[in-house]
Amino acid sequence: MRRLARALTGLLLACCLQGARALPELPIGPAPQVLVMLNLPVPHFRADSGYAGAYRQDGGHAARRRIAAELARTHGLTLVSDWPMPLLGVDCYVLALPPDADPARVAQLLSGDRRVEWAQPVASFHTLGAGDPLYPAQPGARQWRLGDLHRTATGRKVTVAVVDSGIDDGHPDLAGQVAHRQNFVDGQSYRAEAHGTAVAGIIAARAGNGIGIRGVAPDAHLLALRACRENGGPGAQCDTFSLAKALSVAISRAPQVINLSLTGPSDRLLQRLLDVALARGIAVVGAADPSVPDGGFPASWPGVFAVGGQAAPGRDIPTTLPGARYGVVSGSSYASAHVSGLLALLDELRPGATPAQLRAFLQPGLAGLGDGAPIDACSALAHAAANCVCACGPGVVARAMRAP
Repeated sequence: MRRLARALTGLLLACCLQGARALPELPIGPAPQVLVMLNLPVPHFRADSGYAGAYRQDGGHAARRRIAAELARTHGLTLVSDWPMPLLGVDCYVLALPPDADPARVAQLLSGDRRVEWAQPVASFHTLGAGDPLYPAQPGARQWRLGDLHRTATGRKVTVAVVDSGIDDGHPDLAGQVAHRQNFVDGQSYRAEAHGTAVAGIIAARAGNGIGIRGVAPDAHLLALRACRENGGPGAQCDTFSLAKALSVAISRAPQVINLSLTGPSDRLLQRLLDVALARGIAVVGAADPSVPDGGFPASWPGVFAVGGQAAPGRDIPTTLPGARYGVVSGSSYASAHVSGLLALLDELRPGATPAQLRAFLQPGLAGLGDGAPIDACSALAHAAANCVCACGPGVVARAMRAP
């Protein structure tokens, strides 16, 4: 019993992190988990930047948690954690299963309870990376002609939410660029990590400060939402619960762009949240997994800007790393970051543009997100600005003049 108690205590601290350690093609781990969505919306509840604290103090929280605890006891499970999802009209609870239990079967049983909106296994996700003096070495500076782009737009008054591992907001090239940071990895505090910091630098590293690199949108601001964790190996791991919490907060803060440089299996809870983001006019960028025919999830979800390594610069990219360092990275994670930065430039030129309108500005280059053709950033900005941005031929100028 003591051994079991110690295991459950560790589980309470880690919440969903057991599942996050495994890549999608591997078993979730010795302590599988399910998410239970209780159909108990709170009409007076408003999700804003401080809603988590208000939720914990809400008078009905104890009653809702008792229902979740009762479900756990009935099915021989353990209640681990919970989070409000008012955007979807549900409250989300994490239940831990015995090591030999089948998460899909347990989720099906829980879904049959009339108090449950739906239940699902906790899925695992992972990032897709491998591994101004530096500005001339940036592929984006050459391929996308950032110097020309920045004479037209720099991402002013645009916010990009980076749902990833932790961003080093003290890095000299990121100082002042992070408007808000928050941790969603249970059992840990916010920390600066390599993947999130690298993605952030590509999107919004400061320009003209005499050091390092220049972001695609150097005047954009970032939401640093730590939903993934790093364990000293390549990339970072996340799970359904941590990503759902981060997406909920991202949507409530109404950024123009959400960057998801990660991949995993299709996930109902995350799909619902992505639909809310898209319906609210937020552009969502997902990294396409080259090892999966449809690019994996969330890249494959309708409306998401799916970015493969050939669509945007994604190889040998110099960028920011924690501790005022720089490094060279490769992978569709970083191609996605380039597209998020480009969307920030487009949104500066066309405030309030819908994801569909932004997609039109990227045509025909956006077709390359599926077939490997590169995006023409100069043409995209010329289309949005209705004017020439780089050295434009007559066809590009005529297309720009026809911009909506």
